[in-house]
Amino acid sequence: KLWLSAPQQAATRPPTPLAQSMPIELEAPFWGFMGATFALVFSNMGAAYGTGKSGIGISTLGVGQPELIMKSIVPVVMAGGVGIYGPII
Repeated sequence: KLWLSAPQQAATRPPTPLAQSMPIELEAPFWGFMGATFALVFSNMGAAYGTGKSGIGISTLGVGQPELIMKSIVPVVMAGGVGIYGPII
């Protein structure tokens, strides 16, 4: 048995009592991928909403006080950061 690789050795061992008592959840990968999908979708929806709302604010501010436009870019950058950070999670 020394010539067997580690996965083959693990396959030849008898299962432990704990492993025998634990049922196999066949839908677990589905729910894992659905969670990742929801995180991706909702983070990008939130980033798009934040970008839109801050764009409206920048446009409104640009009419009244054009000198403050560059200071109001921060919310757009933060909303973009949320959109980028969502897929990382």
